[in-house]
Order: sequence, then structure tokens, then C-alpha cells
Amino acid sequence: MVDKGSDNLKLWKQYKNQNSAYIRNLLFSRYNDLAIKIALSVAPKYKNFVHIDDLKSFASIGLLDAIEKFDIDRGIKFETYASIRIRGAIVDEIRKLDWIPRNVRQKFRLIEKAMSEIENKLGRSATTKEISEHLSIPAKEVEDILHQMNSQAIISFDDRVIELINKDTNQYLHRDEYNPEKIVTAKELRDNLATAVDYLPERERLIINLYYFEEFTLKEIGNVLDLTESRISQLHTKALSQLRESLND
Repeated sequence: MVDKGSDNLKLWKQYKNQNSAYIRNLLFSRYNDLAIKIALSVAPKYKNFVHIDDLKSFASIGLLDAIEKFDIDRGIKFETYASIRIRGAIVDEIRKLDWIPRNVRQKFRLIEKAMSEIENKLGRSATTKEISEHLSIPAKEVEDILHQMNSQAIISFDDRVIELINKDTNQYLHRDEYNPEKIVTAKELRDNLATAVDYLPERERLIINLYYFEEFTLKEIGNVLDLTESRISQLHTKALSQLRESLND
């Protein structure tokens, strides 16, 4: 059964048979609270760049898309299917904003290079102060650039890929048309990503797990590890870069 409520099931069957805009709007009203809940849950990640009203709007786009593409005959709860669609729509819309200026991207590449050089020399991760001295730029500027690029990294890494680790593959793929090849590919990607996370250094692995799966904020992770939020942001960005390289390989 798609929903516990027989009224919802009846409404879905009517929508499937009639494809009525009126019924679609009724379904949207019934599930709009789900879209708002998801928008609020991801707001802490993007609050410095996207207004909560925009997040709610993006979530509505995902909800409408989910309603139009949902198939009641597949035996999956609409809430499960819609949650993935809504989160995907939010990520897609935020990615389009591309708020990072070109000069910041250029400086971030310099910072990444400096981090690598310092790490190779000292055998440990570079601090903000060491990066600042290495590049002869203010430490505050280093922190600001790392913060911006960390937010961008979260999006470019794509939250929907990370969901492959802790969501059933078949549920995940129900946002697209059924395709056996996609199921195999997604399972392989999920396994590869899980392996890549396992190969991260212990501290970076803990940060990824706490941030994505336990839904800790960077500040809360800093309290757990007794590090500043800026330092956690730096380590998080580094971990995402390593994961991205592993998946590219």
C-alpha cells in the first residue's frame, strides 16, 4: 500500500487515471508539510547563502516533480520517493546560483596547493596560520575563502550521491525510470564511496560521518573534537576533495 490512509490511496489512483491538475494540487497540499520539513532540515547548511523562503520554493519544485513522476504500482511509499526528489531539487537549484566569484576560486586553488605543500613538508595537516604565512595573505582571508569553498564543496560533491551510502539503492533509483543497469551502477558507486570514506584518516572520516549521517553542524563537531569551527571547515573541505578524487579514479 502506498499510504496508510485510504483517502490518499484513492486520490493517487484518481490522479493516475485522470492526470488532473486539480487532484495534483490536492496532493501537493497534503504533502507540502514534508517539503517544508526538508527545506528546514537543510537550511543550516546554506543559511549564509540562500534565504529560507528560497529553500522552501526549491522544495516545492521537487515535490511537484515527485507527484508528477510517482508510480503507485511500484510499492514504495510516496514520502520516501518524494524526500529524495525534494532534496535533489534543492541541491540542483542551489548549484545553479554559483555564488562563488572567480577570484575566490583562484585563491582557493592557491590555498589547496599551499595545504598540500605544507602537509608534505610537516607530515600533518596545515593550520590556517601556516597557510596564511605561506601565501602572505591575512589569516582572516584564508578562513573566509575556506568557508565559502566548503559550502560550495558540499553542493558540488552532491548530497544525493552521499545518500547512496545510507539509503536503499532501489529506493534511491525510484526517482528515475527503472533501469537494471542504473541499479548496478548505483550500487557500485555506493560501495566505492563507502570504501573511499573508510580510507579517509580517522579524524576526517569522523567529520564526514558526523556531518552527513548524524547531522551535526561544523560548530558541534568542533566541540566534539576540541577544534575551532574554522579548522573543522578546513578538514571537511579536504575530506570532500579526497572523496571526489577517489570517485574520479
